[in-house]
This record gives sequence, C-alpha cells and structure tokens, in this order.
Amino acid sequence: MKLDSIDCRILLLLQADATAPIQAIADAVGLTANPCWRRIKRLEDEGVIRARVAVLDAEKVGLGATAFVAIRTDKHSPDWLAAFARAVAAIPEIVECHRMSGDIDYLLKVAVADIAHYDRVYQRLITLAPGISDVSSTFSMERIKQSTVLPVLETLPSR
Repeated sequence: MKLDSIDCRILLLLQADATAPIQAIADAVGLTANPCWRRIKRLEDEGVIRARVAVLDAEKVGLGATAFVAIRTDKHSPDWLAAFARAVAAIPEIVECHRMSGDIDYLLKVAVADIAHYDRVYQRLITLAPGISDVSSTFSMERIKQSTVLPVLETLPSR
C-alpha cells in the first residue's frame, strides 16, 4: 500500500491520540470528516493500523523493571521455532521477541515488577522452551526514551 502525505499525517495524529475525534483529525489534515473517516477505515482494512490501544505507565501498574534477554540455541528447525514462539506467546511479561542476526538468536523485552518476578518468568520460559543453550539477561537502569510512534513522514520517498 502506498501512503501519501495526508495518510502519514493522519497516522501521526492517531499515534499521538487514537481517541481524537474524526473532525479534529480531518481539520488538522485539511479534509472534511467523511473523506478522513474513509482514509482511516482503509488504513485499518489494509492492516496499516493494526489496533487502537491505551499506552500504560509500566511503573504505575507495578511493572517498573525491564529486562532484555539474549537467547542462544543450537535448535533452528521450524518445529523448534514454532514451539519457542508458542512459549513466548504464553508468557505475558514477554512484551517483545525478535529473531536476531549476529551472535544471539533471539532478543526478548520483559516487563516485570522486580528481579524475583523476572526469575519466575525465566523459570517458566526454560520449562516451556527446552533447547535454549544460553540465556543472558540485562536490566534497564533508566528508561531514557520510549515511544510507540513510528516516524511515518520520514518514510515517504523524496520528490
């Protein structure tokens, strides 16, 4: 799907506040309400907008610690990957999982209350996903930047 500059501006506005009224979004991008609504609907139908969610403050909901977990394995079969993906999906504290290039195979981002909570997640992970050969965890000392906003205007080709 090709995004034009109006689509991108709509996406930026929705990323800032998904509850903004259609009329306010339309006014900000220079459209009337109906064409703006149709664009948003198209962006949803085509999967560009995957969901409209509330972004929570992790500390205020008791999940103030973030662990980054590097995983190595000597298992690389499709069956093992499917089992690993199911294990990761079954653990809600794992908020991101990436298959990596380089020295590590997978990188997890884990939201927990504290180190004891992380240890329970770790025990569950190694139980659900046998075949992990190395797990190395590091903890964030300070969150300097966190954003869910994708810089869509910068992705448009130059003219």
